[in-house]
Amino acid sequence: MDKNSLRKYFKNLRKELLTLKISQSLVNKLINLKEYQTSKNIMLFYPLDNEINLLEILSDTTKNFYLPKIEGDEIVCCPYKIGDELKISKFNTKEPITNCVDKNILDLIIVPALCCDKNNYRLGYGKGYYDRFLKGFDGYTITCLPKEFIIDTINPDKYDIPIKLVITD
Repeated sequence: MDKNSLRKYFKNLRKELLTLKISQSLVNKLINLKEYQTSKNIMLFYPLDNEINLLEILSDTTKNFYLPKIEGDEIVCCPYKIGDELKISKFNTKEPITNCVDKNILDLIIVPALCCDKNNYRLGYGKGYYDRFLKGFDGYTITCLPKEFIIDTINPDKYDIPIKLVITD
């Protein structure tokens, strides 16, 4: 299947499959990982409809959290804590209004994906934002998905950046 067909398939599957129970299971696995526990500065994403919701981790007061914001053709990293104001972006995602900081302060980035393959390449929404953002990032990257969203290959191209760890339920 080509990437556009995969996107359509997994968006539809996500509508059928994702439940609060799956998100909770993935949160529990995430917070018990050594990579999470030893990280101080963590970027996660504000979920779109039917996307894995990991926002529960924001209540962890031992961490500093960041959310992505789109500026032009790039993602920037912005501080966020529960209660901070968010605005709706051009892609209908919620973004912080805080000023961006250097991504290299991050220890861990939790990356959204429609699906991942067995070599930890992820399929995003097709604009390449995260691949550009992750290029040159030395910290740890994790994607959290139900096991049904892991496939043999997404046929990555030269711009695709693999994730270091994929957590499944």
